[in-house]
Amino acid sequence: MLEISQRGQAMPVSPFRKLAPYAEAARLAGKKVYPLNIGQPDIQTPPQLLEALRQADIKVLGYSHGAGTESYRRKLAAYYQQAGIPATMDDIIVTTAGSEAILFALLTCLNPGDELVVPEPFYGTYTAFAIAAGVSIVPITARIEDGFALPPLADFERVLTPRTRAILLCNPSNPTGYVYRRDELQALLGLCQQHGLYLLSDEAYREFCYDGATATSALTLPGGEQHVVVLDTISKRYSACGARVGALLTKNQAVYAAAFRFAQMRISPPGLGMLLGEAAAELPPSYFDETKAEYQARRDLTVRRLRAMPGVSCPVPGGAFYVMARLPVDDAEAFGQWLLQEFSYQGQTLMLSPANGFYQTPGLGRQEVRLAYVLNQADLDAALTCLAEALQVYPGRVVPQERVVELEQA
Repeated sequence: MLEISQRGQAMPVSPFRKLAPYAEAARLAGKKVYPLNIGQPDIQTPPQLLEALRQADIKVLGYSHGAGTESYRRKLAAYYQQAGIPATMDDIIVTTAGSEAILFALLTCLNPGDELVVPEPFYGTYTAFAIAAGVSIVPITARIEDGFALPPLADFERVLTPRTRAILLCNPSNPTGYVYRRDELQALLGLCQQHGLYLLSDEAYREFCYDGATATSALTLPGGEQHVVVLDTISKRYSACGARVGALLTKNQAVYAAAFRFAQMRISPPGLGMLLGEAAAELPPSYFDETKAEYQARRDLTVRRLRAMPGVSCPVPGGAFYVMARLPVDDAEAFGQWLLQEFSYQGQTLMLSPANGFYQTPGLGRQEVRLAYVLNQADLDAALTCLAEALQVYPGRVVPQERVVELEQA
């Protein structure tokens, strides 16, 4: 009998794509499905990126240097320097999207059987990368009641063991939108320094912070040079998810050298993607002004509509383009499937991500969902209207406790 590997059997279904078959069936049945499940923006990819491809005089599309072309790494280093992040081209390995950067970091910094501490809820695909690397994720739970703020440092210290090798976080956070403060990051770095740990910092949403907040790159923290590995991508920043170009950035030369050997395993990053990346790196900082303002308007609309729905609670995300919400339902995954299979409002419905796939601790996130406010405001408003209508008629609706008291008193 042929068997699938243990890691193959353990590999989870994507938490934001697990309902995709039901969405496809709903579309085939004639429903309009609003996709709030995945971080695929509808913001136009900057025309300069596509024009760079059109103007490229390519006779042979060959391999590049394993770390990426020198021209792109120089421009990317200039982008980082403009953002206040000390970087040279020799600190950068261009990767096949941020996904490969995450995998290279885990393969480089941890051994099979080692432990990776991650605040939960976290980007669901971290689980898949950890399984591929043979690493165990140790979660530290952030609470929706606290706005998903970084848990106390004592919570991190309690879970450290001789197998702990790194702490991983996403800033601004996918899925919560929380923006970690400099003092919080400095405290985490101090813990890493004390215990000889790496600090892996996923900074894919750096530009998207609201209400005056700014994202602190872990590489700007004093004393972080040997501990910090930054994981990055152009996917969200420039609405170029299909380019599949990211970067691993570190000042630790031993980490860089090992990660580069992993990069040589796949020969080189995408050549056409790097042409897009070069054009993106040349865009002025002002490019983000309009995009950021649009995302903030979408955030405000989403939070306002959610908080107006009876029984729904959600914090105000400070960055990225996601919001985590607790719904008055018994099981958010069952609710998401019901939305696609059985519900329709004026021929429309929506697809969301059940939050249980963003937690490592069993049972958590059962009533929570992640919504990506990546659609234009008209479509976003229509999708949220569908959600409001659905919550009124869902058979598995849970009546909030305060409402139970009102009914009993009546």
